[in-house]
Amino acid sequence: MTAQRELPRLLKLYKETIGPAAMEKFSLRNVHQLPRVVKIVLNSGVGRFLENQKLKPEVRDAVADTLSVITGQRSVMIKARKSVSNFKVRAGAPSAFMVTLRGDRMWHFLDRLINLAIPRIRDFRGLKDTAFDPAGNYSMGLVEQAVWPEINMAKVNFTHGMNINIVFENSNREMSKFLLAELGMPFVRPEQEVGMR
Repeated sequence: MTAQRELPRLLKLYKETIGPAAMEKFSLRNVHQLPRVVKIVLNSGVGRFLENQKLKPEVRDAVADTLSVITGQRSVMIKARKSVSNFKVRAGAPSAFMVTLRGDRMWHFLDRLINLAIPRIRDFRGLKDTAFDPAGNYSMGLVEQAVWPEINMAKVNFTHGMNINIVFENSNREMSKFLLAELGMPFVRPEQEVGMR
């Protein structure tokens, strides 16, 4: 007899509380109509660190290590598909590192993002709720890797940011915002927006 696995905290919250609340709020008749988080994609651009179309080994290792440490998964190097002279990029030159998270690992990462990393952002006043696309996918950026408690900045030679894309299924802007807000994503409240740039 196999032991039953422990559900990630946010997934349990979604199944037990947020899902039923979303069904009631959006008048959904079937659980298969519920909006769901299907994957989280992290990427960190390295194009600006290229020298003669080659990436410095220390930059490559630092970015790859950062993504591996915070996600628990190995990153993949993305190369430029075509040449763009304005950006001094040739086809085949390294342009970014990317990690795609699904399943339990995705839910654990989302939990750490909401409860550990975002509160450590300097001068944080809340996330803007305008970064949803029509399908309900949410994108945000971090300026530096120091917000992750796993990263020891004393051992880091340079700082770099990353983009985080939360991809939904069966969703739209309103549904995704409701779901993320219920999971604890700290969006700016309307009264806070006064005086913000």
